[in-house]
Formats: sequence, structure tokens, C-alpha cells
Amino acid sequence: MKAPGRLVLIILCSVVLSAVYILLCCWASLPLCLATCLDHHFPTGSRPTVPGPLHFSGYSSVPDGKPLVREPCRSCAVVSSSGQMLGSGLGAEIDGAECVFRMNQAPTVGFEADVGQRSTLRVISHTSVPLLLRNYSHYFQKARDTLYVVWGQGRHMDRVLGGRTYRTLLQLTRMYPGLQVYTFTERMMAYCDQIFQDETGKNRRQSGSFLSTGWFTMILALELCEEIVVYGMVSDSYCREKSHPSVPYHYFEKGRLDECQMYLAHEQAPRSAHRFITEKAVFSRWAKKRPIVFAHPSWRTE
Repeated sequence: MKAPGRLVLIILCSVVLSAVYILLCCWASLPLCLATCLDHHFPTGSRPTVPGPLHFSGYSSVPDGKPLVREPCRSCAVVSSSGQMLGSGLGAEIDGAECVFRMNQAPTVGFEADVGQRSTLRVISHTSVPLLLRNYSHYFQKARDTLYVVWGQGRHMDRVLGGRTYRTLLQLTRMYPGLQVYTFTERMMAYCDQIFQDETGKNRRQSGSFLSTGWFTMILALELCEEIVVYGMVSDSYCREKSHPSVPYHYFEKGRLDECQMYLAHEQAPRSAHRFITEKAVFSRWAKKRPIVFAHPSWRTE
């Protein structure tokens, strides 16, 4: 081969190798880049005010894996499952919000006067899916307007291998065409862990902590809502006050677990526990930066 031909070949090879190297570097750094973008996105950043549907890539539809696309909510009611809601008489006020968030299997039937009857979004732990299936006609057949967002990690939520919980969600979408079911993506789950570590200085796994459904609900609400009123959530100091009344852990499970006893037991447990009180302290700090109001009991952020 003549010298000019060899030179051209060398140049072409160099260009190809350089392109491959750049692509590999970009791919390797992609998680870091996305994580950096998310860090700036939440929770201190302001929500976009441009009208029209927004794409929320942290939530993936079942079964097609498309991101959540919806209009943002101007006003949101986040309804706790706490026994604090009993006798509140806030049902009409809650239903007056543009979007109403509920958690796990918290029912509305029989409690409409206190918790309302509308459900725009329901955030569900993967462990609570079987509890909703016990009354699937109420939660799924009669609530077609509700958007379900399921969180969870590990093999039960695996889409590729067909984890147990994911298979159940898949069957539900086949039973009820048009049912809106989404899951937190793996990247979003990891990001929720990172938020916990950034806010508390503790690694979730190493500290033996399980995030609560309330944690994931608040993060979702902060993404979707311009204004948030949280109903039935006590402050982080509430259960250490001597004068607090005893209420059930869940408003729909009267006579069972006491709310504060549950919170304190989990907070003090060394492993495999929710950190309800720690989470509420974090929510209090978020309320200083974002339009979040706590109602019944009403309390101010310090």
C-alpha cells in the first residue's frame, strides 16, 4: 500500500477509535450526570409554571414502561392514614383540592365525612398490593379515575424477570383495561434513598431504615403539586409531648395499634424499621422552602 493510502487509513482508524472512546465515556458518566440533574431538581427547585402536560421520568407505566405524563396540580391534599383523621370533619375540604393523594389501602367508604371520597393518586407499597386485592372491585373496578403509583425494590418489582408484585400489577391492567398503574423506577428509588441520606446524614441501608409510603408520597407530591396541604400528619415532636391524645395508627383500624407507640418503637428499633419521626422532621424542613401546610393537627415549622 502506498504511503498516502496508509496515511488515510491511519486517520480513519483514529477517528473511529476516538468516536468509540467518547461514546463509552459518555455512557459511563450518564448515571452521574442524571444524578446531578436530579440533585438540582429536588427539593429546593421551583416547579415549572408552563401550562400543559409535564413528563415525570421517575415513574414508569405498567406494562409499556412509558414515563408519567400529566398536568401539574395547582392544589393537593395529601391524606394521612393516621387516626388523627377520625372526627375531623374535613372530608368536604379534602375533596375540594384539585388532586387528592391517598396511601396504601386507606379506604374512603364509611369515612367520607372525615377523609373525603375522591382519590386522584394512590401511592402504594409493594407489600400493600395484596391488601388492596382483598377488595379489588372497590380499589380498581370502581376507581378508574385514580392513578396508582407503586414503590418497591428487589426481585418482587423486577420487570425483566417478572417479579411477583409486578406480575400482579400486570394482571390488574389486563383485568381492567385503562387502569393507570405506574411504578417508581429503579433510578427514582435510588434517588429517594439518596435524599434520605442527604437530609439525615445516614445511609438508609446501613442504618437499618425502611422508607415509609409517606416518604414516597411527599416526594411525588412535591413533583406534581404547586401547593400542598397534608392532613393528619403530626410533627416530629408530637409523640414526645405528655399531653397528646391516644389515636389508632390507622383511622380504619380502631382499637389496634396506638400511633405514637408505633412511631416511637420504630424510631428506636436498631434494624428493619421505619423512621417515621425522622421523616417528619425532614418534611418540616421542606415546608420552609416549599408551600406545604400541615392540618389537623395544625403545626408550624420551626
